Amino acid sequence: MKKIPLEERYETLKIERHGRLLTVIMNRPESLNATDALMHEELADVFYEINCDLSSDVVVLTGAGRGFCAGGDINWMQDMIDNPDMFEKTGREAKRIIFSMLELEKPLIAKMNGHATGLGATIALSCDVIFASEKAKIGDPHVSVGFVAGDGGPAIWPQLIGHVRAKEYLMSGELIPAQKAAEMGLINYAVPAESLDEKVDEYVRKLLNGATKAIRWSKVATNIELKRVVHGVMDASLAYEALSNLTADHQEAVSAFREKRKPVFTGR
Repeated sequence: MKKIPLEERYETLKIERHGRLLTVIMNRPESLNATDALMHEELADVFYEINCDLSSDVVVLTGAGRGFCAGGDINWMQDMIDNPDMFEKTGREAKRIIFSMLELEKPLIAKMNGHATGLGATIALSCDVIFASEKAKIGDPHVSVGFVAGDGGPAIWPQLIGHVRAKEYLMSGELIPAQKAAEMGLINYAVPAESLDEKVDEYVRKLLNGATKAIRWSKVATNIELKRVVHGVMDASLAYEALSNLTADHQEAVSAFREKRKPVFTGR
C-alpha cells in the first residue's frame, strides 16, 4: 500500500518542505485559522507524525492569511454545548496537541504572523522560540466566552511569566500587544511585519547549519521539567473546562458572539 506523503495528509493544515525545513500552516484563513473539529483533530496528530519524519530537522508553525490562530471556532463551541459527549474526544485531542509539541525533538519555531488567541496562544507558547509581528496580539480570552482556559494556558503561562502575572491575564482574557509580550518574556521577539519572514529564516538557518543532535537533545532536556508540569495540570484544567461547557454563561457568550452583541453573564 502506497503511503501518502506527509505534505498531502491534512485538509486544514498545509505542509511545505524546503530542504530539511518543514513549514506547517494552519489553513482556515476565512476564520483567522480558528480551530474547528477537523483542525483540532489534525493538530493532535501532525507533530507526532513530524517527529517520525526522517527528512526534516526544523519546523516552523504559522497561519495562513492575516491571523495565526483565533482559538476555537464559535460554531464548534455550539456543537459541543449541544452534544456534551463531544468534549471527551476534544479533551483527549487537547492533551495530544500540547504533549506532541513538547515531545517533538526537532526545534519548533512559531512565526506569529497575526493574532494568537485562546488555543492559538497556547499553541504559539508551546513552541520553542516565538517570533511575532509587531502588529499581532496574544492572549487567552477563554473567560470572555464563559470558558475555563483548560487547554494548556494554566500550564504554559505561569512557566513563562510567573503565576501572578499569568493569573492576571488568564482571568481577564486581555490581549497583549506583541512588543509588550516580548518585554515581559511571554514571547521571544516582536519584529516589524515586513521583517518577520527574514528574522525567522535567519534563525532557522542557524539551526539547520548547527549540530543537529546537540540541538535536538538540548531541547529534549530543557522540556523535561516543563512536560512534568504540563502533565500535572492538564487533566484538572480540562475537567474544569468541560464543566464550564455546561454553564449558562458559556451558552450566553456563544449566543452573544453569534448574534454580534455583548454577553450578559449571570454567574450560572
